[in-house]
Amino acid sequence: MAGSVRSDARRNRQKLLEVATEAFAAADGRPVSLESIARDAGVGIGTLYRHFANREALVEAIYRTELADVAAAADQLLERYPPKTALRRWMDRYASFVAAKRGMAESLHAMFDSGAMQPNDTRARIAGAVDLLLRAGADDGSLRSDVQADDVVSGLIGIFLASGSAEQTGRLLDLLVAGVAR
Repeated sequence: MAGSVRSDARRNRQKLLEVATEAFAAADGRPVSLESIARDAGVGIGTLYRHFANREALVEAIYRTELADVAAAADQLLERYPPKTALRRWMDRYASFVAAKRGMAESLHAMFDSGAMQPNDTRARIAGAVDLLLRAGADDGSLRSDVQADDVVSGLIGIFLASGSAEQTGRLLDLLVAGVAR
């Protein structure tokens, strides 16, 4: 079948994305070597470059995959938890997403500057997830109905920018949920 990707190539790509995501998250802003990503994924550097032409292509793929996962997590959490709990757990998931991107900051800035990715698209996806959670909470009476998703997103961004530790982030997220709870 022309155009189909071999299963081993799909596995290699997925493994590269998983390893790269972990490497960037653990890097805490320090440079991450593409060679180390390939090695840790169990493939050669040529395989990495066959899937991702350069660092920016790899970062963009990670970013898009993770953003889709974060947005989808709202639905998944609502299937398992009451809305207020789902909102707080989703905030933890979003905090992990943001923390993982610190190691990719330079590449992400270059992609935003070039227009390859739009920050407004990201914010819209995140606000959509928050809106879903807020509406579910308003429907069951656990969350205020007068809260705007974009206001919560702004609060989250402020927390992530100002927080000095994971513990402080957790406390601030608890306060934010308390502020939107009934």
